[in-house]
Amino acid sequence: MPETNYDQEMAFFVDMQRCIGCHACEMACAECETNGQESMIHVNYVNRAVSVQTTVQVCMHCENPACANVCPADAIHQDDFGVVHSSNTSRCIGCSNCVLACPFGVPKKMEEAELMMKCNMCYDRTSAGKKPMCATVCPSQALYYGTREEIERMRPNSVPVNSFKFGNQEVKTKVSIMMPKGTHQLVIA
Repeated sequence: MPETNYDQEMAFFVDMQRCIGCHACEMACAECETNGQESMIHVNYVNRAVSVQTTVQVCMHCENPACANVCPADAIHQDDFGVVHSSNTSRCIGCSNCVLACPFGVPKKMEEAELMMKCNMCYDRTSAGKKPMCATVCPSQALYYGTREEIERMRPNSVPVNSFKFGNQEVKTKVSIMMPKGTHQLVIA
């Protein structure tokens, strides 16, 4: 692996309560030339019929990524820094196993290209010591890239969570979701 400036102290935090639905993150992501002008981050409405509340969907970069584990072509890999990369275009067979396996519903199959694509935490930037594009443009800091100490100081009433339960399965992630203190035991059934 080539030498990088990847700072292991830096981490990605998502604070859903701060998302204002501006879509700046999607626009910034689509500008990245490594994505083919497609956004790898998605802003979704919680229940548009009754609320304007939005959430941001990013790859959680799981410690033991289900998407990579079910790939029959070995097209998805996780690097030494814990970043789970989009499928290798020369290996991806477009089977969608990764789409079905991800507990967070992140990978998207680009039908026209028969290829899986997802956020790779702007590896071209983060490996050079820069922040991911989405985090640099988020006006409400719903997306934040920095140290755990910085986010805990900035958000004293929240706690970063990176361990999630799906039934009996526990999934640990590189990306943390900010949760109000006292509610940090997130269970998804």
